Amino acid sequence: MDVHGTVAEGFEPVGEAFARNFTALGERGAAVAVYRDGRKVVDLWGGTRDVDGDAPWERGTAQVVRSATKGVAAAVLLLLHQRGELDLDAPVGDHWPEFKAHGKGGVLVRHVLNHRAGLPVLDHPLTPGQALDPLRGPEAVAAQAPVWEPGTDHGYHALTYGWMLDELVRRVTGRGTGEWIASQIAGPLGLDLWLGLPHAQAGRAGRVGPVEGPEPAGGPRLRPKRSVAEAYADPASLTRRAFAAITPFPDQNDPAYRAAALPATNGIATADGLARFYAALIGGADGAPGLLTPETLALARAEESAGPDRVLVVNTRFGLGYMLHGSASPFLSPGSFGHPGRGGPLGFADPESGIAFGYVTNGFRRTVTADPRAQALVRAVRQAVLGQRG
Repeated sequence: MDVHGTVAEGFEPVGEAFARNFTALGERGAAVAVYRDGRKVVDLWGGTRDVDGDAPWERGTAQVVRSATKGVAAAVLLLLHQRGELDLDAPVGDHWPEFKAHGKGGVLVRHVLNHRAGLPVLDHPLTPGQALDPLRGPEAVAAQAPVWEPGTDHGYHALTYGWMLDELVRRVTGRGTGEWIASQIAGPLGLDLWLGLPHAQAGRAGRVGPVEGPEPAGGPRLRPKRSVAEAYADPASLTRRAFAAITPFPDQNDPAYRAAALPATNGIATADGLARFYAALIGGADGAPGLLTPETLALARAEESAGPDRVLVVNTRFGLGYMLHGSASPFLSPGSFGHPGRGGPLGFADPESGIAFGYVTNGFRRTVTADPRAQALVRAVRQAVLGQRG
């Protein structure tokens, strides 16, 4: 299997790890990009665009990045705060009065980002058709009672995160999150990254590769621990219910799904688009300006939630919209922040080393936060950074 692209001097371990993912870890088609201090040092792709076919993965092949979307969407609220248009400590209901129902008046904007809103589940899950309607998800969350007192504990809001965030953006700006990202982030920075794939991109042959088919039976898998297995096996658990807020989960190859904007789960990006986005968060890339001020960057990666996660059933750490380095989501160093996607994709930044990282794949696995292929690449980046320091 041929690997294509370039690797800067000193980052050869990343190229070796990427090739090894195909020979040892069953990778079918993937790409990885790494920036350091705004300069691209890794740009690799290989395999096939379709896991069941033989069309080659190309330089500009994009993929659905699942929950790695959450990190991109979080930047919208942070930028609105940075511009003085949104107070992170204001109640969500100040912007969205219907949300106050069922004792949710105390849910703050920051609780949406740090997974402390107490709203990871829907008592009445949405069908795929309902989920793609931009009105139905927010209506369902507004009608939902919290399952714990907001602000007192944390648990991963796998799908409801997106509906809360999107409605906040609409109430504040009059535009959906996908439109805002296109006009304020992806467009100005020239990113191959979309929340709601435009018709022009959908019509380009081979632009977005197909992914493996419907969600595998049995749901996701985090760690081979009994308590985790029990949580995913129990239909009444917060774990199962959080991931079942849309039932059944939509076909991710469906053009209607890709054209919709679900800020929790259906962003589409190239590895370079994801890596350049994170490079922009920590200062910019290739001469383009950075997105966040030092003060906002500090907010994004300051620990807001830590410890046992009531949904994922492992210890997790969150800042404002981003997972932080830890056992559930190992990144480069304690100061790293980013977001994995269920089944493989990963984007993150490490301000101390100047690293920004993006990885996309078409071979989704039953993992949520620490896919072995992505982690092999992260370890190789760490090896390269440490080698240069030495």
